[in-house]
Amino acid sequence: TTEETLAPVPSDLGLAIQPTATLADTPKDLDVLFFPGGTRGTMNVMKTEATMAWVKDRASRAKHITSVCTGSLILAKAGLLDGKRATSHWATVPVLEEFGATPVADERVVTDGNIITGAGVSAGIDFARAMVAMMRGQTYAEGLMLQAEYAPQTPFDGGTLETAPDDMSEMYQLMFSPLVAEMKALASV
Repeated sequence: TTEETLAPVPSDLGLAIQPTATLADTPKDLDVLFFPGGTRGTMNVMKTEATMAWVKDRASRAKHITSVCTGSLILAKAGLLDGKRATSHWATVPVLEEFGATPVADERVVTDGNIITGAGVSAGIDFARAMVAMMRGQTYAEGLMLQAEYAPQTPFDGGTLETAPDDMSEMYQLMFSPLVAEMKALASV
């Protein structure tokens, strides 16, 4: 909703997220402005003029403007990715071009100036490592990797359209096509 309350906000999957501040209560100057993405929530933000005005305002002073997954579409809708390289979830990477961004499909984390975007959900870990390295140094980021035992060894291939079986890639592209069409339509609004 567009209400300014501290009421729990349901995620796309129904998980309740408890806000600790309203948009009006957030600091004017931010070190990191971050958008995690999603589906309906992302589109609701993109459709709400007051929220998009807040995004533009905070981004005008933020040191780092960031996103993971479809959160980059919020940045794009705000005009923050015009002419910038950026990524998103594989299903929505092509949508970035509709908003004037330069889509990057083959990198999990893309940095262009003070804008850092991460690909889909699992790329959030790589995004976080890149942010920590940028803000605290590579040694600190490496220490956190060791602490978290971050050494991915996937049990099978398939995390990209290119590595997934063709029938699965086709099925998921078809499944995401209505969402992609809705997001593309927001480029002209």
